[in-house]
Amino acid sequence: MIAKKPSTMKHLHTPPAGLCLIILLTGIFMTSLTTLSPAQEPAPSGKLKAHAIFASNMVLQRNKPIVIWGWAKTDANVTVQLGKEKAEAKAAGEKGRWEISFPAREASAEPQTLIVTAGDEKVEMSNIVVGDVWVMSGQSNMAFSLKGVQEEDIESAQSNLPQLRFFSISPNEQSGPQDDIPAEKIETQGWAVSNRETSLNFSAIGYVFGSRLQRSLDIPIGVIKNSRGGASIEAIVPSHKFDQHPLAKRYAEYMKQKISEFDREAASLKVWDNQLARAKSKGTPEIDWPKKPVNGDNLTSWNIPGMSASDMGSIHHGMFGVFKGYNIKGVLFHQGFNNTLSGNCRPKRYRALMKLMVEGWREEFNDPALPVGVISGCGGDDSQNAENFEIRALGGSPYIYEAQRLGLADVGDPENTAFLPSYDIQIPGLHPAKKREHGERAARWALNQVYDSKVDWESAKLLSAEPQGDMMILKFDKSVMPDDWSPIVEGFSIAGEDGKFYMAHARFPLLKGKKHGSNAKSSDATTIRVWSPLVKEPKAVRYAWAVCPLGNLKVSGKPWLPLQSFRTDNWDYPEVEDPAIIAETGDKKASADAAAFNEERRIKEAEMGKQIIERLKTLTEPIEQAAK
Repeated sequence: MIAKKPSTMKHLHTPPAGLCLIILLTGIFMTSLTTLSPAQEPAPSGKLKAHAIFASNMVLQRNKPIVIWGWAKTDANVTVQLGKEKAEAKAAGEKGRWEISFPAREASAEPQTLIVTAGDEKVEMSNIVVGDVWVMSGQSNMAFSLKGVQEEDIESAQSNLPQLRFFSISPNEQSGPQDDIPAEKIETQGWAVSNRETSLNFSAIGYVFGSRLQRSLDIPIGVIKNSRGGASIEAIVPSHKFDQHPLAKRYAEYMKQKISEFDREAASLKVWDNQLARAKSKGTPEIDWPKKPVNGDNLTSWNIPGMSASDMGSIHHGMFGVFKGYNIKGVLFHQGFNNTLSGNCRPKRYRALMKLMVEGWREEFNDPALPVGVISGCGGDDSQNAENFEIRALGGSPYIYEAQRLGLADVGDPENTAFLPSYDIQIPGLHPAKKREHGERAARWALNQVYDSKVDWESAKLLSAEPQGDMMILKFDKSVMPDDWSPIVEGFSIAGEDGKFYMAHARFPLLKGKKHGSNAKSSDATTIRVWSPLVKEPKAVRYAWAVCPLGNLKVSGKPWLPLQSFRTDNWDYPEVEDPAIIAETGDKKASADAAAFNEERRIKEAEMGKQIIERLKTLTEPIEQAAK
């Protein structure tokens, strides 16, 4: 049952306290990496050059045509030799672009050499292998390096993996499509072979994911990290896709207008005025005050419409679409925080953009079944618990996580896409140091679904949610239980017609013939009864619905398979279609109401302690007995 929206519902929405300033902390974890293979320097016009994605130590995608391209003097004859195979092309057009294609190859760890020649010019690359290439897209939690995570010591100690290779792109948002990646934007200075030094400085999720695949499949694995701190999904979606959904199209029109109206000098002076005011307020000596800008030299990409990491297509232009043509196996995506901030929180638009993003990647990389795994939104607040439950349920974060899951489902390809919940391994802070779990779970999905390996991975679906007296009865297609088999279910809230959600009690009914259950194995874990003494006629439930939610259900009780957050209502986050208008969320009132609900529940449950204990006993009655 899906609850209908009440006419006088009390919305409780506010961004997580103290997190809005985080949007400024971008690129912090984009550290430089050391490698044996330097990237090619940008070639002068007319000089022979291969695209920067091609370098020594690279992994070429197996079982797909191998396309190699670059630039030379217009009309020059270019010869490309990969191992024993040769192909020729003529540099054409104003830029002298050339391109060749070799037939698809099977995976091979045998080092190959790539030689490109044009007249007397020559470019040579070595130690090239053929395997699978995965892209790590998203924002700073995807870029977060291995050296910053809890398990970096044991992971880096095992990282001498010659057939695991890294390629890392630093922030390079651009206002339009780019032809190549500047050498200074390649943190790995080309492709880097995995070892203790290179692994510590690479994406933690990317390293763990790639290392598990490489060891399991015993083939070369290449991992390209192109995530950008502070990114909004709008900047990651290919710009040609925005016309394909009304909400996206309206946003695109809004952005085009902002770009056309942008006054660089006025924006520069405004930034300078703010900088000057801050310096004066801090008592900074006049000699150290910021100098008046010249030609907007104090502006960053964040100040320029169309170039900001929040703006339409900017990250895709310089960090993903820039190497389209370099065939890949799949994409792992981890993003969401910047789209949960109150002014940017638009779940309906996010859902549409998620679908367009996946479709756009598949079009640009010429693979209609390109596997895409989405790790749910990143960044956390203080954990939700029984004492702060209603307060921590505030905000738009869970709506964005839901939009990620639903947008991916809208693609209509469950065999090649997966939503990977992550709420159960979050800890406080913008950049939680738990990252290994994300990479391992993603590897489980890929090995099970993409590679058809005998590695466990599955998900569960809510089949029904129906009121029965003063409780809600939930039915699932698989058993869902805590991984310690506890019979106590945590993380549910329940509401009546007024839309006020209170923390709820939840239990499994005992299996037929069982008189008591010390653990969930004695119960029907496909059924959950949800109840609260504060809600007499329930209409809806929510599970794990917060920034860093309480919730202990795992599919089949397996630690690596958390049940996704969900709700049975349609009481949506306030959102307007006009991109120039921010919906009124009533933050102050919402916070006050949530605190009042929280106190009301705790007081009432303390007063009703004995009655609650007796009522909870009935929640575990076998289904046949409960029906009577």
